[in-house]
Amino acid sequence: MGGDGSDPGFGEDEFLAHRQAEIEAAAAALRAGRLIILPTETVYGLGADAADPAAVAAIFAAKGRPRFNPLIAHVSSLEAAQAIAVLDDRALALARAFWPGPLTLVAPIRDPAAVCDLARAGLDTVAVRVPGHPLSRAVLAAFGGAVVAPSANRSGRPSPTTHADAVDETGAFAALALDGGACAVGLESTVVAVLDGPPRLLRPGAVTRAQLEAVVGPLAEAADDAKRSPGRLALHYAPDAPVRLEASGPEAGEAFLAFGPAPEGAKVFQLSRTGDLVEAAANLFSLLRAADRTKPTAIAVAPIPDVGLGEAINDRLRRAAGFVG
Repeated sequence: MGGDGSDPGFGEDEFLAHRQAEIEAAAAALRAGRLIILPTETVYGLGADAADPAAVAAIFAAKGRPRFNPLIAHVSSLEAAQAIAVLDDRALALARAFWPGPLTLVAPIRDPAAVCDLARAGLDTVAVRVPGHPLSRAVLAAFGGAVVAPSANRSGRPSPTTHADAVDETGAFAALALDGGACAVGLESTVVAVLDGPPRLLRPGAVTRAQLEAVVGPLAEAADDAKRSPGRLALHYAPDAPVRLEASGPEAGEAFLAFGPAPEGAKVFQLSRTGDLVEAAANLFSLLRAADRTKPTAIAVAPIPDVGLGEAINDRLRRAAGFVG
């Protein structure tokens, strides 16, 4: 399969037609209050009916996720997003520019019944996006409602970007696990709050600050509204081994995540040999996992330029190291 989950031998419609039985089974499981593993272009998600508090609670139980951390409601289209969220002109401009795709908008809730209080962490806002993966959109369309789908890992662990890793982490809790291939982006969505005042960047991600500002102008930084975004815990995306940042190389016993030319070694893992931030983002979580499996004393990480996608990569790395509040 291709990185977006599509088979290069088929067009999208034909590809989805071959998966129709799985799509219908996934929608039926959601309606029954069950959990599913759902591929997106960012990471694999553990999905449940956003309107069903018991199903949402099952996600928290499976992940061990703190209940104050809100979840993203995934929907199949802009029109479906407008049914559950109040999207102003700025939000609509961002949606039209980047949906389907790795952008989450935090906006006032329009229909509280569509995304239950537990999924919203009791807030009067909702985080919503239209995913770019055709298989996930097909499931959402077949289901006909919003699906919350946080990354399909145990809370605080690196997010899964392959079907195998997702199943290894939370497959025991899911009624079924759809295989959409390796995630094309490999990094969670950018989160922007579009509320009173200027749009605020709550979480950097695959849609960069420069891309966003080209549509809506300068972004404000997250302040008290940071709580409205998922992924804001200080220790997040963490492997079992401690993470050491800005490392020029590994010390004895350490694994090393390299960026750019680096010596070969059994515990050296290349985010991008050519210094490509897109490649590094796609590889980040899978290589954190691979490095962790070597049982190192720590995982050392080479410096990553803090520009473009580098801002999002460094955000995730600081959270993995426990340095961000």
